[in-house]
This record gives sequence, C-alpha cells and structure tokens, in this order.
Amino acid sequence: MTSYTLRTANPAKTRADAVVVGLVTTEKGVEVAPGGEEVAKAYGRTWRPLLATLGATGKAGETVKVPTSGTLSSPLLVLVGLGKHADADAVRRGAGAAARGATNAASVALALPADTPALVRAVTEGHLLGGYSFTTYKKKPAPEGPGTVVVLSPVARKKDAVAAFEEAQVVAAAVATTRDWVNTPPGDLTPPVFADAVVAAGKELGKGRGAPKVSITVHDEKALADLGCGGLLGVGAGSSAPPRLVELSYSPKGAKHHLALVGKGITFDSGGLSIKPAQSMTTMKSDMAGAAAVVQATFAIAALGLPVRVSAFAPMAENMLSGAATRPGDVLSIYGGTTVEITNTDAEGRLVLADALARATELGPDVILDVATLTGAMVVALGEKVAGVMGSDGIVERVLSASATAGEPHWPMPIPEEMHERITSSKIADLIQSDWVRWGGGSFAGAFLREFTGGLPWAHLDIAGPSFNSGGASGHLTPGGTGYAVATLVDYARQLAD
Repeated sequence: MTSYTLRTANPAKTRADAVVVGLVTTEKGVEVAPGGEEVAKAYGRTWRPLLATLGATGKAGETVKVPTSGTLSSPLLVLVGLGKHADADAVRRGAGAAARGATNAASVALALPADTPALVRAVTEGHLLGGYSFTTYKKKPAPEGPGTVVVLSPVARKKDAVAAFEEAQVVAAAVATTRDWVNTPPGDLTPPVFADAVVAAGKELGKGRGAPKVSITVHDEKALADLGCGGLLGVGAGSSAPPRLVELSYSPKGAKHHLALVGKGITFDSGGLSIKPAQSMTTMKSDMAGAAAVVQATFAIAALGLPVRVSAFAPMAENMLSGAATRPGDVLSIYGGTTVEITNTDAEGRLVLADALARATELGPDVILDVATLTGAMVVALGEKVAGVMGSDGIVERVLSASATAGEPHWPMPIPEEMHERITSSKIADLIQSDWVRWGGGSFAGAFLREFTGGLPWAHLDIAGPSFNSGGASGHLTPGGTGYAVATLVDYARQLAD
C-alpha cells in the first residue's frame, strides 16, 4: 500500500529512490518546469548539455531516466515531458507517465509544478491513476508500487493545498474502483453481481464512527415488474442473469441543492436480436461504465462531505439473445406509462435509462445528469478521447466547466428540433426507439432521453469514446476502463456546494 505525503523540500536534497522533474518545450528549447529549478541548479552548467545528450525534448509523455551519480540526494532522476504548457492537464498526464517511469523505486519524490491547489491535485491524481493496473486474472501478481510518494510543493502548509491533496486521493480511489468494475469480465459482473458489489462498497464506505451514510435500495426483477420498469425488463429478457435497478441516496445536513445522477449499466451488450458483429463485442463489458461512474461519484461526494443531496440511479441489465429476448416490433411500457416501439435491440441503453430517468424526476431534483456509453455516433463525431454533452443550456455550460477542472474533455452537442419529429414517428406507440437513419444518431438518443426528464434541468453525457482505452497507457490513462466522468460529476457537485 503506497502512502502519499505533501511537504515542502528541496528536490535536489530530498532523499528518495527517485526524484521526478518536469520539462517543458519553449522557443528557446527545453526548460525545467516549475518545481524542478533546484535540480537544474544542482547540475549547474552541465544541465543543458545533459539534456542534449539524453535527447530530451520535453514532449508530452516523454520519460527519461538519469543516474545522478551523487549530484542529487536521490540516486535516480526521472525527467517527464509536459509539452508546451505546464497547466493542470499537462501536469496530471505527466505525473501519470512518471508513475510508470520509476516502477522499481521504493520511494519517489514528485517535484512537478505544484504551487497552487489545482496543481497539487493534478500531481496527486495523475500519479495515483497512472500507476493503476488490473491483474486480477493474471498468474503474475500486480507489481508493487513505491512504499512512499512525496508530493513536493511550496504551498504544502496551506489549508487549501492540503485539502486539494486529500480530496484528490478520494477521487482517484473512486476512479480506480470504477476502472476495476469496467475491467471485470462480463461473465463475472452480471447485473445481480454488480448490484451486490455496489451494496458491498456502500457498506465499506459507511464503516467507522462518523463515516458518511449512503442508503442503497436494490430492485430485483420482481420489484421491477411491480414498478412497471418495462425498459429494464425488456432489455434483460434475453439473459439468464435478471436485471437490477440500484438506487442510492446521500442526504447530508444543510444541503441546499439536490443532484440526481443516472448511469447506464449494461454489463454486456451483444446487441440482442439485432446482434453486433463479433469484433464489436470485444469491449462491450464496458457498457456499464456510466453506472459505475455515477455510483462511485456518489460515494466520493459523500466521502468528501459535500453539502449536496445526491440521488443516484444505476439501471443494470445484460443484453443477450434467447427465445425470450425482446424482438424488433415489440412495444415496451416505460416506468410511468410511456410506450416505446422497438426497432433495433442494439439501441438498448436509452431504454434502461428511460426507466431510471422517469424515477429520478419524481424526486424533484434541481438538476439531472445522466452518463452513458450510449452511441457509436458520438464516437464518430468526437473520437475516442472526448465525450459529448447535450441538454439544458445552463446545465451543459456547468458540465463543461466541471469537466475542464476535472481534466475530462467534453464537447457541447445539439438536439435539433427535427429530432422530436423523429422520436415521435411511431405509428403504434408514443415513441420510437430508433429510426435507422444514419445521421444524427447521438442527437436522436439525446432527444429520446429528454422525453423522460419531466422538463427538469438536465444534461446527458455520452462517454462512449473515452470510457474505455483500447490502446496503451497514456499519461494518467491506463489500458481498459478509464473511470471517465467520475471526476466531472464530483466537480459538478463541488460547484453546487459553492
């Protein structure tokens, strides 16, 4: 178990197995980033020739290891490229790369830019998340990280910096657990098992005197039938693992705002009878990333003691094929009575979200945010690194602000007026689930979800692209589940609290 501490110290004289310093690219060449000046000073006139000999460019993600031979108190210097600007995003990525650049060190000192609370947070989150690994199913155990990590900061004694440091650890832990859940094989994380995992995590959070309390209710398939949650039941009808709806409530004293969170929890998506191509199923264990994010964001908000009431809804189902599976042409009745004609069983996420959104509106929250790996159309539009956000104008702006602080890029997307005509084009039901038109699929899905928000302030975060990293590690993002949206939701709650 790695312990993290925050303190002021000269990185050139700090005793650790490795000291990490940032490099930035400028018009004059490679420069040491703020926080590492004393290291450059210790090398004196040999600093620039050393960088030239090493071929260090300062490019984002670059790491170079240098034996110090007594020049520093630490035997190893790790140089990390931050790119052109040492802002919070660059520092977060650089700290993540550093976590993989000194894997054999028992102790590490991070001398990256950390002269503000925001940068202290970025260094801490980045290093924690960059060192994440998921080896549960491997014979070889996970590599041991350093026993101690020291974040060096000139503002280490200031209350706001200490708070940022401690809060970063809470958020990073929530992101890591989200990654664990997303990375777990779908056969081992069916809806009932996922629901049990949420309950277990809630109990762990509530242990100890003064611990935050999050109440959790799990609706099984019988309860869902009694409630009339036809979306969940319809999507889960083809699976031997029945659906679940997990509802969480955090109600701190003095809360002046009420935030509702809804997350898509499709534990595996075969496409149903509208079956996906085989290669498109390989990452479909990640189709529950939205539910994992809202659950862990709720726990993090509670752990941080933010004075915001949170009601979270995690609809969970497995979209499979069988003789009992929902068919194209069927009509499902969503919670509250709205009927939906099914045309494409691979557009299942909006159906389970509809049940959950309809239940969320009954509580009358100030705002509803839903998070979902919803449409391939959003990936086509924005790529795999940026999430789309749409909904009420003011709420979208606040989500964008929160996501910028969290370092999780989102881009505003429209819901054109003509989408209402498309979603109401069914001849036999209130709404049509999909019209098979290739264009504007992400906006169509957003318009569909809007029908179940009761006119309340709302935003939809489509994280289909950035929720799962199919490539190699980059910055603080590791292969597999990324935990995307957890930090954005927590920062949105911070906005409400402020």
